[in-house]
Amino acid sequence: METVEKKLHSFTAVFEPAKEGGYVVYVPALPGCATQGNTFEEAQANAKDAIEGYLQTMKDLNEEIAFESEATIISRIPAGV
Repeated sequence: METVEKKLHSFTAVFEPAKEGGYVVYVPALPGCATQGNTFEEAQANAKDAIEGYLQTMKDLNEEIAFESEATIISRIPAGV
């Protein structure tokens, strides 16, 4: 039996509290890749599944995948209004 090795990539996922409870999650580098979960842990697991499904679909369709740069910096910027 042949073993297929997968290359792992990391993606930034944004978790926002949902009004009805739980979390809504989206992945900025993968347009349309979003999910949700009733708890943070469930949302994390669902995000992993959503990312893997998105990448597999892109691969199956021979579409180019825009991987997130390892040099990407995420920062919160305070601003007054």
